[in-house]
This record gives sequence, C-alpha cells and structure tokens, in this order.
Amino acid sequence: MSTPILPNPGLGTFRLKGDTLKRVIHDALALGFRHIDTAQMYDNEQDVGEAIAESEVSRESLFVTTKVWHDRLAPASLKASVQESLEKLGTDYVDLLLIHWPSPDDAVPMADYLTALREVQQAGQARHIGVSNFTIAQVDRALEILGPDALLTNQVEVHPFLQNRAVVEHCQARGLTVTGYMPLAVGKVLEDETLKGIAEAHGVSPAQVALAWTRSRGVVTIPSSTRREHLAGNLAALDLTLGEDELEAIAGLDRGERIADPDFAPAWD
Repeated sequence: MSTPILPNPGLGTFRLKGDTLKRVIHDALALGFRHIDTAQMYDNEQDVGEAIAESEVSRESLFVTTKVWHDRLAPASLKASVQESLEKLGTDYVDLLLIHWPSPDDAVPMADYLTALREVQQAGQARHIGVSNFTIAQVDRALEILGPDALLTNQVEVHPFLQNRAVVEHCQARGLTVTGYMPLAVGKVLEDETLKGIAEAHGVSPAQVALAWTRSRGVVTIPSSTRREHLAGNLAALDLTLGEDELEAIAGLDRGERIADPDFAPAWD
C-alpha cells in the first residue's frame, strides 16, 4: 500500500483562536493552503469548523487534522472525544486523526487506545490515523499492534536546532511520513546568522530557508503565522532549493534544543 501524501505545507493553528484564527484560515485558503492542523487541546476546533464552513473551498478539497489529548485515551473516552471534535469542526470525518501524546507512564495501554483509534477509522470518522510525539520504540510498538501500513505519520518537533534525525530517518524507513511541528523554532530561526546568510544569498527570509530545509528532508511542515505575507512566504519556501553546502551548514546547527517538552513527555531518543 502506498503511503498517502499529506498536503505540504499545512497550516498550524496552535495558540490561534477566534476571529484571528478565522482570518488566518481564510487568508491561507485563498493563498492555496489545503491542510489545516488543529487539536482538541488547542481549544479552537469550533473556530476552525466555522471558518471552513464560511469558506468557498469545499470540505472535500481540504485535509483536516485533529488530535486526541492524552486525558482522553481510554477507549470509550477516545471515541466520545472524536465525536465531540467532529461536532465542533462541523464535519462527519477528519482526514487525519492523531494521538497527540503517548499515554504518560503507559497509564492507558497502547494497544487499547490504538485499537480504539483504528475502530474510529473503520467507522469512517477518520480517513487516516497516526501518532504524534512518539519515540522510535513507541513507533515500533504501534506498528506491531496495528500492522506495518496502519499509520500515516508521526508528528514531531523538527527545526534546524532540533533536527531529530534518528526519529525522522527511522519513521521514514518504516514507511511513515514525518510531520514536523514548530519548524521556525518559535521565531528563533529569524535570528540565526547561518540561516540569515543563506537567506540573503537567495533573496528570501530565514524562515523560508528553514522551511525549504525541512522539505529537503522529506518532512511535511505545519508553520503558523497570523500575517498573510508570511503565509504566502511559507508556501513559496517550498519552491526554494538549497545547495549541498547550504544543507550541510544547516545540519551543523543541530543543538538538541527541544521546545515542546512537557513533564508528561516520553523519554526522548
């Protein structure tokens, strides 16, 4: 079975709500974005759904991702939470449903919540399923539980300062698409001298260089922005090709700087 391709880039919506989020979605769709990434924990699924309903872009043309929070992983709670998400989003299905974080300390057995996730998919409420913030060992366990072709993606933090090479390469070798969140390292890429130098050579922004580097690794990216010109730049970045020497220079920026590291996170690779 060939792995379906996630639209790249996606629109990240973390920390965006209300009228601001709706304006961003309308701008993004007008520019050509078709992948919207949200989550139960973002508390904005209702706003995402309303923006989609207001848009002239058909639901069938969109790729909508949401994620189940780690306090809803018990099977009955997971299924109820998905129904709540669908009602908020105003849709009968999501294109991709992710487990947002593995169950802290395996409080809910992985086999239980992944089986429930697959049952949601089988019921037609999710076209594809995947995971987020899973380690190499957790990805392998998930594939043992569900089978080698079950999961579309592992969504993990990826940016020039946390390149997550082992996880990215392992997932890709196992047939999973990697989705990289926080690709701009919450703006830190804008201040890096190496990225600024490469950007100047191409007449682009350091953010665009970071996104082009992400694409060069075969990673789907979901940057977030509230400004239309930055959204347009994020799209244009995927047409930028970096030279081998530039890619090598960016490879040297990896310093293991993890931004998303809550106390319930797994033991990272």
